[in-house]
Amino acid sequence: MKLSLLAVSSLSMTSASLTDSLRRRLSFEKIAGYAPGTQVTDHCAIDLDQAAIETELAKQTDSSFATAGNIYNQGGSSKSYAQITLSTPLSSAIQNDAVIVGTNADGSSTVGKAYEDYPQGTTSLKVQYQTSDMQANHVTCMVGGLPTDLQTTVGCLAGSGSINIAGQDYDYTYDPTTDNNNGRTIAGFSTDAGQKMRLNCDGCPYDDHRFFYNYYGVDDYGHQWVTAALNGEKTTFDKGNADFSVYSLNGRTEAVKKGTVFLNIFQYVIREFEDALDDCERGCDLDACNDDAVHAWDEGVCFYTGSIEAQDGVTSDGKLLHQLADKRCADFKTCSKDGGELEGQAKLNHDLFKLYAKGKYELQTKNCGEARSTVNEITKLLYIPFIQGTLRYAYKMDKLGDDSEKSAAEAAVFAAAVLPRIAAADEAAADTIYENVKVGVSTTDFADVKEAFEFVYKDLGIKCSDIGGLWNSALGEYYEGAGPCKNGLMSEMTDDKLIVIIVGSTLGGLFFISVLFLCFSRARKSSGAGGKQPDLEATTDAEVS
Repeated sequence: MKLSLLAVSSLSMTSASLTDSLRRRLSFEKIAGYAPGTQVTDHCAIDLDQAAIETELAKQTDSSFATAGNIYNQGGSSKSYAQITLSTPLSSAIQNDAVIVGTNADGSSTVGKAYEDYPQGTTSLKVQYQTSDMQANHVTCMVGGLPTDLQTTVGCLAGSGSINIAGQDYDYTYDPTTDNNNGRTIAGFSTDAGQKMRLNCDGCPYDDHRFFYNYYGVDDYGHQWVTAALNGEKTTFDKGNADFSVYSLNGRTEAVKKGTVFLNIFQYVIREFEDALDDCERGCDLDACNDDAVHAWDEGVCFYTGSIEAQDGVTSDGKLLHQLADKRCADFKTCSKDGGELEGQAKLNHDLFKLYAKGKYELQTKNCGEARSTVNEITKLLYIPFIQGTLRYAYKMDKLGDDSEKSAAEAAVFAAAVLPRIAAADEAAADTIYENVKVGVSTTDFADVKEAFEFVYKDLGIKCSDIGGLWNSALGEYYEGAGPCKNGLMSEMTDDKLIVIIVGSTLGGLFFISVLFLCFSRARKSSGAGGKQPDLEATTDAEVS
């Protein structure tokens, strides 16, 4: 059916005004307490894919693993679009974000936009569905790789009909069951890493991705890890390999569901903050650049948090890194604003969300240098839960007699998310950790793992109090040998001791020299040697030191 000109005119707007209406809103729903400056509900919804993957993995059948793989690779919840075929070619070129209006299966209006630029004469194009400011119903067409019972189709374009682009009607056809796809997937966070983090960005290569590329030898290490775990195969990295053929579906479940978040999404969180800096530092119109920078920053917060955390971030159902931090703080007594508690939100999340707000303001005011420092603070903190997780499962394997595949797989995947950063500080420390928790390991020495981590805390910029200690809730004390390291930065302890020794030796040596000098002077005096004696009482502490 043809759309009325009145309906089209009321819905059609320039791509610039559409973007402005989405991004320059006075306020949006908060993300676990963070106030985004732009609309990012579609980005936050990536955790719905993660939740769907976990649902399928929990069934632990070959068919459910195949479905989980489809969701992982094809998505379903974020950046939904319809791939349609026009009966007649475009009469003129259209730009990315050009408004497209059609109808759904029951005849109601469906609004979208051009997925990318299309030249005159195009007959096949992607229509990206419009997203809402409300997270609960951010988009009304979600298909992709989702199983039928998790799909949302009420807002999908009808299988055939007419769309309007800039006042021009075009008939189209497509298959709603196979041609409603997604431009944002958890797999894509890793498969696109080379271009977006190492080769084709203003700030390339980004430091943290470089650590992982140097260690694993590939850009898409996360995708390769998850794919190997899904298929029960072995990775082929330069270092840090995992042979998932030794695991049943139980161990592979942990490797997949945590690998998607710890390896794929984690690094993309950092990428968005780096991309925000690139936008900030790029020379262009102040408002336009800052808008892009804040949008990228908001995306980073979304990918860290997800949509399930809602506006207050108080839930136990989250699926991404925000929830991970809250879980680990209860194990390591690092919950609450100041830490030292077993309940509540992780101190890490309190610290990060202060930095998220700070960074957004710095980008809004184009204070790119300060924003750079803020990103550095954020990235070093993001590794904390991975260290905690590795320590927790290494302890269970070594000290508590836990020989389950689940714990072994968890130790391995937690370590996989931090080993490249450890190796950048000290290769031997990374090797020690890997050999103790790698997939298929026969014995684990927790003390060696703990010592290896603590050896590089200073280089990572992490304090002992950031990590905490593994807490035994039954006894109300830390597990034996698993308490926090002491006096702040562990490697700084060694330096401090060294400084004390050096200073002590220096002062002692100076005192000894002074005694010798006095004896020599008195000897000269008693032997009648001439010359003015030094006024020792007038010597200051500064001169002695």
